[in-house]
Amino acid sequence: MRFFSRKPVELNVPEAYARWAASYAPDAHNPLMALEQRAVLELLPEVAGRATLDLACGSGRYLKQLIQRGAARAVGVDLSLPMLIRARAISTLLAQADLLALPLTASSFDVIVCALAIGHVADLARALVEIGRTLVPGGVLVYSDFHPFGVLAGWKRTFRADDGRDIAVRHHVHLYEDHLAACRAAGLTIEDVREPRIEFEHKWRGYPAVLAIRARRV
Repeated sequence: MRFFSRKPVELNVPEAYARWAASYAPDAHNPLMALEQRAVLELLPEVAGRATLDLACGSGRYLKQLIQRGAARAVGVDLSLPMLIRARAISTLLAQADLLALPLTASSFDVIVCALAIGHVADLARALVEIGRTLVPGGVLVYSDFHPFGVLAGWKRTFRADDGRDIAVRHHVHLYEDHLAACRAAGLTIEDVREPRIEFEHKWRGYPAVLAIRARRV
């Protein structure tokens, strides 16, 4: 993933991640992801003994974190089958599904993590209603996305494909006020926010790179 790329070819989410899966490591493998993970883990509540979900789990980065932190149950859901195949090395509690139509029982998770995926969905409000439905009352959602500043500045979530082309994953801009309104409509109360800035030498050093939010089901 890079902040911008040389005229990348933009693909829809399933096609992009099918191509990316083979090289997508289950850890924070670049500076942006390191910033994002630090922010998410700062917001993450205690998960020991609790039912947890890594939504849009990819190759299992946060599944691994949840298991290591003692979650009683750590489930991974992702739209991409190739990504889920990678995640099998971490857990077998996996399901393939769209963020907008989760095959999950209502009020079944205490804590949900959704990292760098909500921007792939155009209808933010609908996504948060569906996610919130699966939380128990008082349950916590921690989710992250590219900071809207970065998206508006032209940053792309990109990778280098096997054929040498730069591929960008289709992404939608959601401003903080959009998150606020969508959470409210989903019965979620935003409790805390992180906006980590780029700390390394870069054209955009000092600017926020990630928006991470902790919200609780009312």
